[in-house]
Amino acid sequence: MARKKEFDYFAALTQLASKGETAAKILFEMVENYDIKTVPEKVEKVHQLENEADDIAHEILDELNRSFITPIDREDIVSATETLDDVLDGINSLMYLFDTYVIEELRPKTEKIAGYIVEATEGVTVATKEFAKFKNSKTLGSMISQINHIEEKTDDLYRALLKELFINEPDTRLVIKWKAIYEGFEAVINSTEIAADNLQGLVIKNT
Repeated sequence: MARKKEFDYFAALTQLASKGETAAKILFEMVENYDIKTVPEKVEKVHQLENEADDIAHEILDELNRSFITPIDREDIVSATETLDDVLDGINSLMYLFDTYVIEELRPKTEKIAGYIVEATEGVTVATKEFAKFKNSKTLGSMISQINHIEEKTDDLYRALLKELFINEPDTRLVIKWKAIYEGFEAVINSTEIAADNLQGLVIKNT
């Protein structure tokens, strides 16, 4: 009888990170060529990615329940899974805001903050790939530092956009809507930094 192939936890985590990166690119595509009529379609694409990511996360956890031996501690795999999954959950929630609030046109620099999200999720995917060889990786540390730098730039932009909104937007309804949207962007970028810092912590723990 053929022996069952050992489950590759690191590959599954990379798949999870890649789903978040793909979702971020759909978000950027939506804001770069914004058209309210196409928003529901983009939202549905990201929602589907979230479902696929949930399936991957469930598979990882199911394998943990069945496996006697894992490459790193079980709680470390659970932690990595949860923080990577949070990135996509945040993007999914943010996408829904554009649809729910019936955003007809974008405010200046929305595409810039969305671009930072793409950069950060790309970095998380690379860092997750490198995590499989964390004992010998020469780029994991620098990639995590890069994600932290992107998060700092996004924080600066977030505060500037929020301030501009409060000073110059006379429509209270738009203030409420865009405050929530900007907070959604901030939550996503924070989740990428948390995922990256978590990987760094796991590297330190396991070396």
